[in-house]
Amino acid sequence: MIVVVDERQLVTEGYTSLFGREGIPSTGFYPVEFGEWVNTAADADIAAIEAFLIGQSDESFALPRAIRDRSRAPVIAVSDQPSLETTLALFDSGVDDVVRKPVHPREILARAAAIRRRLTAISSFTDIGPIRVFSDGRDPEIEGEVFALPRRERRILEYLIANRGRRVSKSQIFSAIYGIFDEDVEENVVESHISKLRKKLRKKLGFDPVDSKRFLGYCIDWK
Repeated sequence: MIVVVDERQLVTEGYTSLFGREGIPSTGFYPVEFGEWVNTAADADIAAIEAFLIGQSDESFALPRAIRDRSRAPVIAVSDQPSLETTLALFDSGVDDVVRKPVHPREILARAAAIRRRLTAISSFTDIGPIRVFSDGRDPEIEGEVFALPRRERRILEYLIANRGRRVSKSQIFSAIYGIFDEDVEENVVESHISKLRKKLRKKLGFDPVDSKRFLGYCIDWK
């Protein structure tokens, strides 16, 4: 999920629409509302955020520090009228990158992915047993063969593997896949996606690597 912060509603709505076309959940905040939310939001909600996009605001230089108290997700500033002084000040405030408008949402996603790789010093893929998932949107592989999945199922598999070895709840998966403020989709849709994913994994692997326990959630691990 991408969080967009800007004092102009037209801007936040524009970005959330563009990210939606790319299949990425997002939400927009006014700066004051965001400052209050980021300090009080549940840890699970904060963990579902893939990147923060900071636009025009009187709080532009204070927000990155507030974010850093809660999250290590990439913080990208969007500058309408960039200058060397402004760019340096934004970096000093704690942002990870500064981009100039107009910028395509795919570029923002690519920059966020690059920042995450640098921050965590990991490769562009993660292996668990014979399963390999990628951080650049490609379909996963099983034993070296492409394992094509619909976008929602792929993102669920990526989320489970990113949290391998520990249980995640249906609510956490929903927040990561659909966004923490999506009221148009029922949370139970996650069960349908996971059921289809597990059926495909079982057919490919000969067994189901996803363990589920009622009220506790889902876990994927390799013994």
